[in-house]
Amino acid sequence: MKIVDAALVGSGVSVSVEHKLIGGAAIDAVGSALPDDTLEACMASDGVLLGAVGGPKWADKSTLADSPEQGLLKIRKSMDLFANLRPLIFFPELLEATPLRPELVEGVDCVFVRELVGGAYFGKREEGDDRAWDTIDYSRPEVDRVVRVAAELAAQRSGRLTSVDKANVLASSRLWRKVATEVVEADYPSLTLDHRYVDSAAMDLVLRPRDFDVVVTENMFGDILTDLASVLPGSLGLLPSASLSYAGQPGIFEGIHGSAPDIAGKQIANPVACILSGALLLRHGLDMPERADAIDAAVAQAFTDGYRTADVAGFGADARPTSSTSEMGDAVLERLQL
Repeated sequence: MKIVDAALVGSGVSVSVEHKLIGGAAIDAVGSALPDDTLEACMASDGVLLGAVGGPKWADKSTLADSPEQGLLKIRKSMDLFANLRPLIFFPELLEATPLRPELVEGVDCVFVRELVGGAYFGKREEGDDRAWDTIDYSRPEVDRVVRVAAELAAQRSGRLTSVDKANVLASSRLWRKVATEVVEADYPSLTLDHRYVDSAAMDLVLRPRDFDVVVTENMFGDILTDLASVLPGSLGLLPSASLSYAGQPGIFEGIHGSAPDIAGKQIANPVACILSGALLLRHGLDMPERADAIDAAVAQAFTDGYRTADVAGFGADARPTSSTSEMGDAVLERLQL
């Protein structure tokens, strides 16, 4: 928030920040993972910067319908945040942090567009001691609208769009592939559309990541693939996201990582995913792309100048001295040029 505030200096825009509870903290305080006043405040805002929601403290509440994760799903559904943009940001300065061969990941520039309010996470389910089931449920309009978001993005970039499904097995994926093909052929004929099965896409992400530019996929596949893709730049702690409705609703901006309670209070967490999510808030929530660019540039400069939290400090003989969470944040703040 210090960096977002600093990025607004001299912009002529006055921003008021309201703090609200969600997830485990909200359960502890009021008994609900998504209190009504939290949702109301989010709906009335221009953008929401969201922290992580869960942790082992609430993991044993397996029958609790109002678990921390249910609060997250509910806010996404209530705000109809159907398009989750997850840029796979690559910093050349962090080549030593990737566990893959550097030549595989150098130059990677990819954006995932994950459908966020449908699929297995929102389908009908039943859970018992001896039998349980979940359903993946998608309709044509749900697929159509998220594919259009991805197609528009691809048209602004290289013109390449990859749609990921499991159409050789799943009926929902066959509908997904059919609608994606129809949308692109009818309205985006200049794009090159590539269909891949999710298992093949997972393999190619680590073997040929430069094959991808814009990737669109359903909710669960997108969740899994983007966590896998975080290996490429070196850490989950680097990657931001923007969840958008494209219908006048405010968006939610958050790091793609979880809460990591095992390192809470130790000053070793990487703040970059959250900082870059703040930049996405300025870009998409407040329509201030120049200020967002300034934050992005400040993060890159901090890495260039050698600042590293423990997760991206490198391995073995290539490891660098580490910076604390606060030191990394301060380094970005000091390099912010407006």
